[in-house]
Amino acid sequence: MGKDLVSKVGMEFEPYQFTIERGKIKEFALAIGDDNPIYFDREAAQQAGFRDVPMPPSFATVIDLWAGPDFESLVTLLEMNPLKVLHGEQGYDYLNDICAGDEISVKTRVTEAITKKGMNLITTEKAYTNQHNEQVLVARAVVIERH
Repeated sequence: MGKDLVSKVGMEFEPYQFTIERGKIKEFALAIGDDNPIYFDREAAQQAGFRDVPMPPSFATVIDLWAGPDFESLVTLLEMNPLKVLHGEQGYDYLNDICAGDEISVKTRVTEAITKKGMNLITTEKAYTNQHNEQVLVARAVVIERH
């Protein structure tokens, strides 16, 4: 008998907050090998039209890893076997710039939970809101649990 995946849809996780720091942006840019000066220098960022040093694409992962639930908490909440869990896919919709100094709040909810070809697929959507209560980013991820 399979899990009751339908009951997971609409589930919301505890919200979390993260302040975007220039140092974290610099570390991330170095880690991904992006030497664009806008990630290292405020003046270069402002000359490019940003308020401050902007976060690079996929930096939202840093927000989630530092402030969001850890892997064990996530699989416990979703009632998944951690030994059979895979990261399925990840997508981002950037709605506005996120720069150093921004205070980001994140709310996560399950938007889809299905069984397909011997796997449970749970899709989560994270809404990132800045200190002005403006939604600036939406991230979607699929967590896979093999049967």
